[in-house]
Amino acid sequence: MGLSSKLFLLSADNMLCALANAAFTRMLRQEARTRIPGFAGQRVRQASVAVEVVGGEPSRMVHCTFSILDIDADGFLDVERFTSPQFARVDDPFTPAGPASGLGGPIVDAASRFIARGGSWAPDQPLLRRIELAALGQLSCPRVRWFVEPPSGPSVCDLMQLITTASCRSRVPAFGQKRVPAKDGYLAAC
Repeated sequence: MGLSSKLFLLSADNMLCALANAAFTRMLRQEARTRIPGFAGQRVRQASVAVEVVGGEPSRMVHCTFSILDIDADGFLDVERFTSPQFARVDDPFTPAGPASGLGGPIVDAASRFIARGGSWAPDQPLLRRIELAALGQLSCPRVRWFVEPPSGPSVCDLMQLITTASCRSRVPAFGQKRVPAKDGYLAAC
């Protein structure tokens, strides 16, 4: 027995689309210029589902959360807007529910609760059932197309060309290094 994580995005017309965990992780970490142009310029509903797996087969939905993602005009996730409600949900249980300081009355500071609610949504029963069926592999849905843009600046091959060209110019390789044969200044792998 184990657990599996499934991510889905819902379009404005409630079409359910599977999102690769790797793509979402890259979008959150901003480690690469990962984007989803099919949802560019939209506020998109996301369903994150934990599924119990028994004998390699999904058996039941264990837990699910529902978030809202803001995708900019170029298809990039607004990470700050996504994470602030997530942090507000964590902070909320640790914040005392007493009156706000300095207000002197029955006013409660509930700012973090409003922030947390602003980043979530709740599906109706038929939509929740479709999400469950998709998470269990009983309902097919299209996959979100995502792209990783190459980083700006010199590529690995450009850097290797500089290194190779420099090493080919010197007749004596550096201590412990072998000369790398190069063709037109590029390594064969490039």
